[in-house]
Amino acid sequence: MNKKQKKMLVRIIISLILVVVFSGLPIDEHQKFGTYLRFGLFMIPYLIIGHDILKKALKGIRNKQVFDENFLMAVATIGAILLGDYTEGTAVMLFYQIGELFQGYAVGKSRRNISELMDIRPDYANIEQDGSLEQVDPDEVEIGTVIIVQPGEKVPIDGVVVEGTSTLNTSALTGESVPREAKAGDEIISGCINLTGVLKIRTTKEFGESTVSKVLELVEESTSRKSRSENFISKFAKYYTPAVCYGALALAVLPPLVRMFAMGAAPQWNDWIYRALTFLVISCPCALVISIPLSFFAGIGGASHEGILVKGSNYLEALSKTKYVVFDKTGTLTQGIFEVVGVHHNQMEEKQLLEYAALAESASSHPISKSIQRAYGKELDRSRVSEIEEISGNGITAKVDGKSVAAGNTKLMDRLGIPYKTCHKVGTIIHLAIDGEYAGHIVISDVEKPTSKEAIAKLKQAGIQKTIMLTGDAKQVADQVAADLGIDEVHSELLPGDKVEQVERLLAEKPVKANLAFVGDGINDAPVLGRADIGIAMGAMGSDAAIEAADVVLMDDDPLKIVKAIRISKKCLGIVYQNIVFALAVKGVCLILGALGIANMWLAIFADVGVMVLAILNAMRTLFVKKL
Repeated sequence: MNKKQKKMLVRIIISLILVVVFSGLPIDEHQKFGTYLRFGLFMIPYLIIGHDILKKALKGIRNKQVFDENFLMAVATIGAILLGDYTEGTAVMLFYQIGELFQGYAVGKSRRNISELMDIRPDYANIEQDGSLEQVDPDEVEIGTVIIVQPGEKVPIDGVVVEGTSTLNTSALTGESVPREAKAGDEIISGCINLTGVLKIRTTKEFGESTVSKVLELVEESTSRKSRSENFISKFAKYYTPAVCYGALALAVLPPLVRMFAMGAAPQWNDWIYRALTFLVISCPCALVISIPLSFFAGIGGASHEGILVKGSNYLEALSKTKYVVFDKTGTLTQGIFEVVGVHHNQMEEKQLLEYAALAESASSHPISKSIQRAYGKELDRSRVSEIEEISGNGITAKVDGKSVAAGNTKLMDRLGIPYKTCHKVGTIIHLAIDGEYAGHIVISDVEKPTSKEAIAKLKQAGIQKTIMLTGDAKQVADQVAADLGIDEVHSELLPGDKVEQVERLLAEKPVKANLAFVGDGINDAPVLGRADIGIAMGAMGSDAAIEAADVVLMDDDPLKIVKAIRISKKCLGIVYQNIVFALAVKGVCLILGALGIANMWLAIFADVGVMVLAILNAMRTLFVKKL
């Protein structure tokens, strides 16, 4: 509890004790003095607990915004006290404040989940000057500057580690509790906490463009985008509250007048005014006005705690209706990192073959060349290599330790007249020849993410009707990946414009009430992310353009988080509908009973405050998403 909530709790306890004590006092209300004494005594707990509500009601009247829950509470409680129902009038205000305290606690808990992300905001960056560390504003650090991050400090700006090894706590960004290792050459994103060693990082972005700034911007904006349900409730309350106020006024005035003039009976003003006040308390829309936005707020908070950033409650609502999920391949379902996955038909030791290939490719910065060099895993002695010649679209020839080495595709082998052996595996094949003799081939492939297959299976369990993959990769590779993962439909060899066309086609074919989500990570995915009903971007390694265009960002690039995001949204929407039905049903029954004179003020308290507390407690369930 914060300071304000603790203060409110003290007010509630004091008021409750005073109400109980004063209710038990033997005061004779038949005497004028006894009536005044009882009124004076009950005004003490009433003003202790309700003075802020009365102030807000007066402020609303002054600002010509009369019809809100504060006005309803003020009128109902003052009316009950004027009718002599001191205990009931004070109790209505007391229990209303208890409901407000519950709401404040629930909002605070949701906000804390989101504010954990806010803790990633760095206060400074360390720059070494004249042998000492100087703390500067992260905004002042230029691209290419080497910053120093000590153990216990936050990484302020995205960059590449140039010196040092350490472990990083990424839980605030990704929801992943297991620390990540960082060493020289690794890319590192801002917002992580350095745990063990000193790191020197060369910045690759300005602070305003770094991951931490983007995340904070997304979080700050998320509450401004309202869902349909929230907008409906806001409009509902706008018309509903004045309607019930006028309804209560009619209930207080019309029946007595009818009894007086049409029936010639006693008007029973007190009875009908009491019914009208009961009607007012029952009709207060607090349960709906508070619990529905709270449900979405808590849902966004719960999701952010799991490393899923939802940019607004409208997107959370849209996620729950998703039936089609379209994936990019590279970097989304696969790691986007080329790796050597096999060495076949080799005429020498595998390590030796890789050594010849790595040395021949040592002058190339091509991702395939880099993957061979990584697979070799040792320092390359460039002095062993000479006469390097890169043949565009074919491969490389070079002299390694005086031997002629050719490394490339089938076109290179045909060009050199060297017979080669085909590979049964799907991937990029690098054939190797040494001194004109075929030495074997290396298979290089983009590796599937370990959770991709499980994610596709669980999406189907979660009610997704169809999974589709769109990629610019070769058909053979795309078909293989789709078959491995269990994807229903695949389209390969696509340009960025072709992806948009495919998504347009899918949008036209799907049912109106079914949403289509697109999951991507690259800059070429930005147009598609913006066109889909829901755009989901991989945040850790994804491009800035993709993250900007997306509606949901997965901070750890794990496809399984898509399943979790959909489950969170469905849980959230389920709770919202439960609260709407429950609140309207209880209030509808109680309003009828109140108008008929069957319901008293205590039932009214339950219909208002009781329903509100139950709805808030139900809404708080959206915070607990760990096991979804």
